[in-house]
Amino acid sequence: MEKVEVKFGKWLEEGFNLYKENIATLILAMVVALLLSVVTLGILAGPMYAGLLFITLGLYDRADPKPEPGSLFKGFDYFLNSFLFVIVWGVAITIASFILSFIPCIGSLASIFLVYCAMALLMFGPFLIVDKHMEFWPASLESFNRVKTNFWPFLGFSVVTGIIGSIGAVACGIGVVVTAPIQVCILTVAYREVFGRAGESVGNEGMPPREPDSTGDPA
Repeated sequence: MEKVEVKFGKWLEEGFNLYKENIATLILAMVVALLLSVVTLGILAGPMYAGLLFITLGLYDRADPKPEPGSLFKGFDYFLNSFLFVIVWGVAITIASFILSFIPCIGSLASIFLVYCAMALLMFGPFLIVDKHMEFWPASLESFNRVKTNFWPFLGFSVVTGIIGSIGAVACGIGVVVTAPIQVCILTVAYREVFGRAGESVGNEGMPPREPDSTGDPA
């Protein structure tokens, strides 16, 4: 598989712009997603994340009609595979991380490294479930295979976006509804450039930039 270029600056900039253009929709959707995930003890975490991706992909693609906060519930269309993705990988990573933590001296570092590696390798899996309607296992493998072509830059990208998304947790966790959507937007931009839209061929050059909104107003 051809090596994928990681465009840190471009993806971060376009992700922040996507967030700023749609901040109200994204924050409201994130609030609902987090509430439903918490009250269902994580059962709806996968479908809610799928719903967020449905929104950010639609916003980035300038879909008509434009996604609204209520579009979050489209995540239920991907319930089984999004649920399995979160549960299966969540349990697997937790167990592996727990085992590694018992290694003398370097256990904690090894555990943290494993978590970040898994986050990087699987980052595009949920997007493939939503965008390409793939089942959770093929989507996981496709993400793994694409990221491994240029693993270390992708790992750095994953760490940076993870930090950005979790900064809000410092404010008693409340601020995460503001910062987490930024991470999702940045990953959306990266996903679109790496995998393209249906019927498009994407190489190292990536996708052409989006056409500006003809009205001049933000999408």
